[in-house]
This record gives sequence, C-alpha cells and structure tokens, in this order.
Amino acid sequence: MRKIVAGLFISLDGVVEAPDRWRSRLFTSEMADALTVGVAEADAILLGRRLYQEFAAYWPQQGSEVTMADFLNLTPKYVVSSTLDTPLEWANSRLVTGDLAEALTKLKEQAGKNIQVPGSPTLVRSLLREGLLDELSLWIFPVVVGSGMRLFDGTTGHVELELVGSRTFSSGVLSATYRPVSATGPTESVASTERVND
Repeated sequence: MRKIVAGLFISLDGVVEAPDRWRSRLFTSEMADALTVGVAEADAILLGRRLYQEFAAYWPQQGSEVTMADFLNLTPKYVVSSTLDTPLEWANSRLVTGDLAEALTKLKEQAGKNIQVPGSPTLVRSLLREGLLDELSLWIFPVVVGSGMRLFDGTTGHVELELVGSRTFSSGVLSATYRPVSATGPTESVASTERVND
C-alpha cells in the first residue's frame, strides 16, 4: 500500500507559515539535493485548499531549473476542499470531496509511490488525528520567528510519534522524520472535507 508522507519546514518555535520569509539564509544546495531525493519517492501530491491556491499562482511560471518545479507542475495533485467553486486550472489537479478517509484509503490502495503532502498544516493535523498520515518529516530551522501559524495550533488529542530517521545539515537545520504509532483523546470526524479545506 502507498504511504501518505508530509514534509514541512518549521521554526524552533513551531511556526510553519510562510517559510520563504525566514528559511532562505539557511537553505543550501545540500538541502535542495536532499529534497530532490525525497520527491523521487513520490508520484502524487496532496494539498489543502489554501496551499493549493498559493502554489497554483506561483509554480506554473517556474522553469525546470528551479528545484521542485517539475515535480509540482507535472505530478498528479489531489486537493482537499469543500469550498473551492472554480475549476482547478493547474495541470493534473483534481478535487477530493466527500468522505476524506474513504477517498484517501482508495488512493493509497492504488499502485504507485508515496503521496506527498508538501505543507498544508491544517490538512496534516487532520491526517494525523484520523490515523491517515504514515510519515511526518520536519526540517527544523534554528530560528525563532515569533508569530505565524504553528503546526499544532488547535490540536487537542494525543498523538504519539516515533523517530525513524534524522540528519543534521551543515547550515544547522535538523531533518527529523517521525512515524505515528498511536492516537488517543478526542476525535473529530472528517466524514466530509469541511474541516480540512484550508
């Protein structure tokens, strides 16, 4: 079965919003190479509505020489939203509606590589809560941002993770990969995509 794997840039104080504003000085060619290796293990992308709209406005204008451009532009993209009411114009994009767990389980059962979630913290939280996320990779930047959306804002349940891999880059950025092992506490149904459309 395919895996759903999420990767996010995160500050020391837990901020994942707008990493382009605070990561650039610490992002190296070594890290770009590591990203390339990671995306080679995926052949589908899963996005929340907000990140999809940001990416769709930017990436189609980027050429093959830009890291991640070909992967994001050419790979099938699945967009989780209950509020999008316009056609998805970015190439190879389709909307995920209805029962999220059922739709993603069917997607995971299809032949293929990993399904990559490149950001979308609201969606990542929902996937973790519902036991749908197989792997969470965090690139932890040694910077305190101070404000902005944090990865686990609003989380109320308990989710246990185990460390399955780590690497420290020369810039001081730590890559840590976790696998969820259990989840307890209040559960919130995601029978529809209503709650994860951002």
